[in-house]
Parts: sequence; C-alpha cells; structure tokens
Amino acid sequence: MLGERHLEPLTKGYGLIEGPVWDGERLLFSDVLFGGVFALRDSAVATVFEHRRGIGGMALHAAGGLVVSGRNIAYKAFDGTSTVTLLDRDPEHGNVGYNDITTDAAGRIYAGSLGSSPVFEDGREPQAGQLYLIDLDGATRVVGHDVQLTNGLGFSPDGRTLYHADSRRGAVFCYPVREDGALGDKVRFVATERGAPDGLVVSVDGAVWVALAGGGAVGVYEPDGALREYIDVPQPMCTSVCFGGADLQELYIVTGSEGVPGDREGAVYCHRADVPGLPVPLARVPIA
Repeated sequence: MLGERHLEPLTKGYGLIEGPVWDGERLLFSDVLFGGVFALRDSAVATVFEHRRGIGGMALHAAGGLVVSGRNIAYKAFDGTSTVTLLDRDPEHGNVGYNDITTDAAGRIYAGSLGSSPVFEDGREPQAGQLYLIDLDGATRVVGHDVQLTNGLGFSPDGRTLYHADSRRGAVFCYPVREDGALGDKVRFVATERGAPDGLVVSVDGAVWVALAGGGAVGVYEPDGALREYIDVPQPMCTSVCFGGADLQELYIVTGSEGVPGDREGAVYCHRADVPGLPVPLARVPIA
C-alpha cells in the first residue's frame, strides 16, 4: 500500500545526507558532498565534526566516539582529541573507500568497500567492491565479494542474517551469519521495483525498511521479502533511514538534492512507525 501522510522536513539545506544514527537523544547525520557530521535535537542542528566529506555510514562506539566511513573507516572521538584509522583503503587493488557500515551484537563492524566512487569523479569505470569485517581484536578480513555498489547493511532480530543492499544490481541480498562473524553465500532477498536500494534498517518484527534512491520512497519488506508498504517521501533521492526516538518508533528518513532544483536540498524527515526498530549495537573494535 502507498504511504498517504505528507512528510515535512525537520531540517534541510544539505547536499547529500547519509549515515543517520540515533544516539539515544539526537539524530546524527553526514553531508557526503559538502562535508561534516551534524546532530539534530528537537528543531536545532549542531555541527559535530567539520570538513570531512564522503561519509556514507556511521556507527556509535562504546568508547564514546563515532566510527565513520569514507576514504577509510576511522574512529573519531566526540571531543576531537583523536582520530584512529581502523581500516584503510587500497586504490591500487580496487578499493577507493567505504560506504555504509553496521555492527553486530558483539560489536564487530561490517563495512562495504567501493571499487569506484559513485559520487566523486575518480576517473574509474564502475567496479565491484567487497564486504569487510573488522573483528574484536582489530583484525580485518573480506567476508563478502562482488558487490557492485555497496549500500545499506542490517541484521535480522536473531542476528543470524545480514541484509546488504547492492544499488547497482537493484537488489537487497542476505547472508547467513556464522558464529565467528563470517558469512555464508549470499542470496537475493528482494529486487526493488521503485528506485535503487540504498540505506536500510530492520524492525523488531523482522521487516526490512529500505531507502529507495530515485524512487522517492522507503520500501518496507516482510521477512519473506513480500512488500508490506511504501512510505512516500517528498524528494526522489531517498538515501537512508534509521529508527530513533524514546521508543525507537520514529523512522528518520534522509535525502539528497538530486532530482530537484538546487544543490542544497537534502533534508531530514520523520515518519511515525507502528513497530519499533532494532537497536543498533555499539562498535567495540579496538581503537588503540
């Protein structure tokens, strides 16, 4: 069924918003194109980190800072005292950076790499990336292969399935998760018909909520892949989603400027969901 509520922006004026994270009191988000990480609390926006562009994914760390993607995967302390690279890029071997990230219940980090930049001109033909795991001892390994354009990541309620959006293939895939964090073979969970799958989150009932870039909607899919509903968004470039609020039933939806006049039209919207989202665990990988 189609969403009928017209959403109004909570804030706007950004190039391409990505990486939304709820920290218990405020919504954190990035601007990929113009740089920076920002915090929305009530109706006020504050700058958390300046300058850094290209952040497509973020996760809270148990040490009190934020793990961000982009040219690498890095930990940044909220007080600005430290930045620690957790996983670097390797352009000579087809890894120019990272997009969405997520964490499992143990605090491991899963990060999708980019074989070429989907946003910044790097002179490369589109190439596939990989899916990396940063383990609790800081070791890194590839756990997924041949991801044409990596995007949203999220776990099922029991932690046994990892969902992963591949935008260029127009599909969300799922992997069985092993005890040590390794993944089995991926299978297609759903092919999106209204836009390309971008960021995603999972609710407590196992539904997968997928931002549909270019489709102006969030698609909500049952655990078996059946479409539950579309939530209409006023802008076509719907880039990511996260649950927040005191009861985790506020679905924050972020957008980019593509498809509308102007280059700073990215906005944050909020839709009241009828089911809570799953809390995203804190990252617990070493930062020293």
